[in-house]
Amino acid sequence: MQIARLAIERPLYTWLLILFCLFGGAAGYLGVGKLEDPVFTLKSALIITPYPGATAAEVAIEVSEVLEAEIQQMDEVDFITSSNRPGLSVIEVTIQDTYDGTELPQVWDDMRDRVADAAPRLPVGALPPTVNDSFGDVYGLLYAVTAPGYDDATIWDIATFLRRELLTVDGVANAETLGLPEEAIFVEPSSEILTTLGVPPGVVVGAVSAADAVVPTGTADNAGSDVRVNAPAPNDSVSEISALTFGFGGEVLNLTDVANVYRARVDAPRQIIRHNGVEAFTIGVAGLTSENIVTVGQRVEERLAEITPLLPAGVTLEPIYEQHRVVDTANQDFLTSLAMSVGVVIAVLALFMGWRAAVVVGGSLLLTVSFTFFFMYLWDIKVERISLGALIIAMGMLVDNAIVVAEGMQVQMRRGRKAVEAATEVARRTQIPLLGATIIGIMAFAGIGLSPDSSGEFLFTLFAVISISLMLSWLLAVTVTPLLASYFFRTDTSGDAKDPYDTFFFRGYSAVVRGALRVRWIVIIALIGATVAGVGAMGLVKQQFFPPATTPLVYFNYKGVQGTSIATASDDLVVIEDWLLEHPSVEAVSTTIGASMTRFLLTYTPEDPDPSYGQLVIRVAEHTDIPALRDDLSAFAARSIPWAETRVQQIIYGPPVGADVEVRLSGPDPMVLRGLAEEAQTIFETQTDLLMVERTDWRELELTT
Repeated sequence: MQIARLAIERPLYTWLLILFCLFGGAAGYLGVGKLEDPVFTLKSALIITPYPGATAAEVAIEVSEVLEAEIQQMDEVDFITSSNRPGLSVIEVTIQDTYDGTELPQVWDDMRDRVADAAPRLPVGALPPTVNDSFGDVYGLLYAVTAPGYDDATIWDIATFLRRELLTVDGVANAETLGLPEEAIFVEPSSEILTTLGVPPGVVVGAVSAADAVVPTGTADNAGSDVRVNAPAPNDSVSEISALTFGFGGEVLNLTDVANVYRARVDAPRQIIRHNGVEAFTIGVAGLTSENIVTVGQRVEERLAEITPLLPAGVTLEPIYEQHRVVDTANQDFLTSLAMSVGVVIAVLALFMGWRAAVVVGGSLLLTVSFTFFFMYLWDIKVERISLGALIIAMGMLVDNAIVVAEGMQVQMRRGRKAVEAATEVARRTQIPLLGATIIGIMAFAGIGLSPDSSGEFLFTLFAVISISLMLSWLLAVTVTPLLASYFFRTDTSGDAKDPYDTFFFRGYSAVVRGALRVRWIVIIALIGATVAGVGAMGLVKQQFFPPATTPLVYFNYKGVQGTSIATASDDLVVIEDWLLEHPSVEAVSTTIGASMTRFLLTYTPEDPDPSYGQLVIRVAEHTDIPALRDDLSAFAARSIPWAETRVQQIIYGPPVGADVEVRLSGPDPMVLRGLAEEAQTIFETQTDLLMVERTDWRELELTT
């Protein structure tokens, strides 16, 4: 009970606390890591197993089922999904939400052991399975590189150069390139010549397959020294492949005698990327999670400015997404909001309690927010949209403790008590109740921050920051606030016990309260009516746990009929690109076909690679332009490419979700499941008011021969 008294009688310690709040908080804000979204763990891993030559059914039965049966024995597994295509098995394993990021490395190690145990049971011809548990890495700086007019070899050299240089930047964890041109050396034997010479095709295949082999050659003894014998360098160019010789029937033949050898792009590349309609490749940069992404982004920009003049003429590098700029803008907006919040608090308090109380409470509020950043730095709580939002949410509660103490001291000192006596009396009556109220306020957010699922992990910083700031507000309210009040408040020494509430405002307020008590039944009925009206109006309010983001990006998702070639999908999306580039609110369009973009946002969910899949990442001038563009784009796509499934998707805050509403159907008969899925789609279309594009993840049956 003597904390407030000691804060005034021994001001040196309190001033040390004030200085520590200011300078420690400033150092904490400058040193704490800054991100766009909170770090949360994507509890999924991919197991990829190629099985060349096998049908989708063979892949499912001989590969996926074998691996799934082994993985299902793990207690940590929540559910498993698999995608089986001709020659490829992709299994996605999702771990239960109750396991956090610190436990997952051991879980992934156990899963690798089980996959290794199951590998000998896979069929002959299946390649070793690979486990990818890092596909959730976020490359927050994503750039599109265009090099019109340059050959593919030069483009690969440019990509290699950029990636190598960016990896040298301090704080960069990784750099990834996608969409590079895919080439191959084609050897087309002449069947007529082979028949005439009597050369079996297998001889040609054997000669070509060994062209780039690296074989051990050993050493030779030379006067007591071992001399390494180097094998001929592998042949990997058109001229070298063309010059290959092979023996048959006692004769030595040249490959060009029996085949046409040339280099060209593959007919069906795995991925095609365009930026503003021009062929491009992307390079994504991921920063270390321990680093400030704003600082890392600035270093990357500086390095790019240094190496851009070294690129060939005509090569352009344009940003698709720059996380550090978004984070920097968010921090500047927060500082503006903080200044406005403190200003509003001071203005309101000055109006109703006087300027002295406004300065005391406003100073306590500023110190509380500043000191919060120190503990955020100490406990490695990043500055991101959730933690900053927590401070804004808590702003209205942070002033409560200081207001109670300041008002109590102001009243006591107007009645003639000295500052020390007033602080002692106020602390005696309010210190413990204020602590209890503070704890209750913290516990109100405990259910959100301590939830064991992904939402709880995503929103933990909301609970943590509110808890820290509220506890600090109580601490400073019983230490700093009494000291500041002793400096700014004046003790009334006139001897007249004045009523501090004898002012025009409080007299008016008192009259309203007395009037309400006189007609209390009318007031009670009005309150009940207002409550009923409020409950009814709540049903008219749209509800969404995570709101749409203010990021000026929107996705256009395209899915052709299963089996659609990547070339056809590309042609369809050219139509959409041309329309978007003419739209007044669109600034840039980045297109990917066959696979998703590099994960540049934590909430971005890459789709499984598929030639019939495509996506446009559309940047608009302002996020307020998105609703109108979404409606126009949806209507245009329905008219222009009605045979494809299209969907315009806005970014939301929070963990990524596949769809707003999901229904999972399971059973032993695939055809029955397809029929049930069609019935479910019909129900959504005819019996609900949901505005959505219904789809199934099995897609259409693909034609085979």
